[in-house]
Amino acid sequence: MKILAIQNKMGIGDTVIYLPFIKEISRKFQSPVSLLTKKSTKAEEFLNQTTYIDQIIYQKKNDGILGSIKLAVELNKYNFEKVFIFNSSLRFNLISRLAGIKKIYQYPLFEKKNQHITGAAKKLIKDNLGIDVNENPEIQINKNLIREASKKLNIKLDEINILLAIGGSGPTKRIPAKTFLEFMKKIKNMKKCRFFLATGKDEGEQKILNEILNTEFKDQCVALDNYSINETLPLIKNCNIAICNDTSFAHLSSALGVKTITLMADTPLIYGSYSTNMYPIIPDGEQMVSHNTLGKDKINSEKIVSKFISILS
Repeated sequence: MKILAIQNKMGIGDTVIYLPFIKEISRKFQSPVSLLTKKSTKAEEFLNQTTYIDQIIYQKKNDGILGSIKLAVELNKYNFEKVFIFNSSLRFNLISRLAGIKKIYQYPLFEKKNQHITGAAKKLIKDNLGIDVNENPEIQINKNLIREASKKLNIKLDEINILLAIGGSGPTKRIPAKTFLEFMKKIKNMKKCRFFLATGKDEGEQKILNEILNTEFKDQCVALDNYSINETLPLIKNCNIAICNDTSFAHLSSALGVKTITLMADTPLIYGSYSTNMYPIIPDGEQMVSHNTLGKDKINSEKIVSKFISILS
């Protein structure tokens, strides 16, 4: 059966969040599901080994009515029989109809305001397939690649291998280097550790990376900023634990089954707590975290240490 899922949010994390629902669709109809999404999600780089995903179709730039017609013509070539639309967009509903897709499952139209990111997806699958979805997102990866990454970086079983995702899509999400360094100093006599520093090439992210590398921990650190997402996945899978800003690495590591401490400074808590592999920490003095909390300087390193110890024990 040819099935399409449409997820049109922009980020890697947005795509990861919807994976349990796509997996359940695949399981129900015993067929992998194709995914239409934006190129900015980089879905092809981290889902190319996941068996319940058939193919990734990137949505081209939205050029109004003409762009919608072009997309419908493209989708028509795949002969999809069913589509699950994870939004309330009339546009995608019409595109699906123009593409000749007979069975359309979608959120209620025109109800985007205050829509819960996972609640709406749960309701869609429950109402249409009669299934309660409670699984964590899962990204699959070849075991040989995991072993090769372990050999390449000389990963040792007597060390605690820690992913430190110190980057972030915006400056308000990036916890200062000093907080990570405080954590590293507090655990250095507890555990023999190695740190894998995940970040992008943004100037602000590179500054945090260099602040950490220019310390006593330099020889214990491996910078991952020159690795592609595809290359990074098996490295993450070799880690015992991850400590991540609200960044794509938090979503990827938790979906790879790695226990992930999420440092939630300026984003709704749901983005760091939707998986049982996620252990969120919010800024001191806050009861909740959301946009404009601006709490990056109030993430307590003692709380990171406490959570780290409790997870490993």
